[in-house]
Amino acid sequence: MAERGQGQPTKYKPEYNELACNYCLLGATDKDLANYLDVTETTINNWKIDYPLFFESIKDGRERADMNVTKSLYKKAMGYKQKVTKVMQYQGVPVVVEIEEEVPPDTTAQIFWQKNRQPKYWRDKQDVAITVEEDIDTDAINARIKELLSTLTPEEKAALSAD
Repeated sequence: MAERGQGQPTKYKPEYNELACNYCLLGATDKDLANYLDVTETTINNWKIDYPLFFESIKDGRERADMNVTKSLYKKAMGYKQKVTKVMQYQGVPVVVEIEEEVPPDTTAQIFWQKNRQPKYWRDKQDVAITVEEDIDTDAINARIKELLSTLTPEEKAALSAD
């Protein structure tokens, strides 16, 4: 623990390590953690510096939560089989049956996975660069446009003006 200056004694308790880990597994932010432990967010940040085990507990909880969500998202994207217990009736008698149910791959999970893992190829907006060679003769192009316009009938010219 770092040497502290004068002031109130710390509210930190070693049991906060496990509480912080578990609360972060549920998705808690530093602000949530501060509210839960009845301290300020600045105090949480100071505890992270002063108590390395507290900091490691927070990191551990968040990393495990992220891994669990990633694993679940991947599983949902790929599809999976799960054992399910069903209660049915056979000739009026309830029968408990365990079956293997197939959960099909989820297209939305697949898209979400791809957009985040390979945004270069899967994002909705594609960046397309158009380069123009510098030696284009704009005078020649304008002359050709005038030439083509001169061949139009008055009706065709009127139709172009209307657009």
